[in-house]
Amino acid sequence: MFSFSHPWCLALLPLLGILFRRIPPPAIVYSDLNLFAGLPHGRARWIPPLRKTIQCLIVGSVIVAAAGPRWPDERSRIPAQSISIVLLLDVSGSMEAETFRWQPGEALISRAEAAKRAFRLFVAGGEGLGKMNFTGRSTIQGTDAIGLVTFALVPYPICPPTLHHSALLKLLDDVAPRGVLDAGTNIGDALAEGLILLQDAPTEKKVMILLSDGEHNFERDDPDRKPLKPLQAAQLAANLHIPIFTIDTGGDPPPTATPEEIKQRTDGRLINEAIAKRTGGRAFSANDGTELLQVCQELDHLERQDVLSFNYRRYFELGPKLLLLATALSLVLFILDRTWWRILN
Repeated sequence: MFSFSHPWCLALLPLLGILFRRIPPPAIVYSDLNLFAGLPHGRARWIPPLRKTIQCLIVGSVIVAAAGPRWPDERSRIPAQSISIVLLLDVSGSMEAETFRWQPGEALISRAEAAKRAFRLFVAGGEGLGKMNFTGRSTIQGTDAIGLVTFALVPYPICPPTLHHSALLKLLDDVAPRGVLDAGTNIGDALAEGLILLQDAPTEKKVMILLSDGEHNFERDDPDRKPLKPLQAAQLAANLHIPIFTIDTGGDPPPTATPEEIKQRTDGRLINEAIAKRTGGRAFSANDGTELLQVCQELDHLERQDVLSFNYRRYFELGPKLLLLATALSLVLFILDRTWWRILN
């Protein structure tokens, strides 16, 4: 977009108009002009206004040049501040239970739907509940590369870290719950899949965000195909200096819960806290839409790091061309004043 580096210089332009309105045209002082009444006017009528116009162009060009007119070079790349993020979203059957209230007075929705709404604000930005504002992951500081992994019994890489957030959000909207054959929660392998996606991410700063409503409950007897334990995967992330932020949306056990169900809920929260602590991240819990958005707002301030990105800050400067124009006009005016126009000093 066309802009000025010193726009305050343009305030001198109105003063230019006032100044030239008060400067009288060149004239010869004579006691009686009636002697010249019968002489033809010739070019004497149009030379003064034309001369004043050229003078205005000269001074105006200098003023506009001082304001620094410019437009960006859209092919240049400069350092921006960005990070790479992989969202790990639980899509097991329990996430489809309509037990999550987005805001007071509204009907209950599923945890999966609440997660999609929150992640959309986190990625695209906008205003959430209670006028909570989200800057989004594409700002003047840089554009973050965002990836998505969904998991139940088996993790699926939906989208590698990408700068095309609109495509990512379209894939997020199309995420569907897993069937009966994919029932379960395999957090360990989901974390490992997220680490694989982050291997080729374009930034040094990388993080993962895990949202789940349950605990890791997938085991396999085959020793050659045993899934990773959550803390094993967390240790891999810690070795790679990749923090993991966990969001538990399972809520508190209902009053009718059995001791075994209460233990499962407690174990799930403890595992999330241990994952976050081991990797240098943070563990959160959210039981409604407001709490979930508050968590996302905290995550919205993740530390960025300088990378090359398509933020355009190299400009084509128009000022030197305007100064050249002012110089040329001054030269033309100087020659005309001393030749064809014959201005007397």
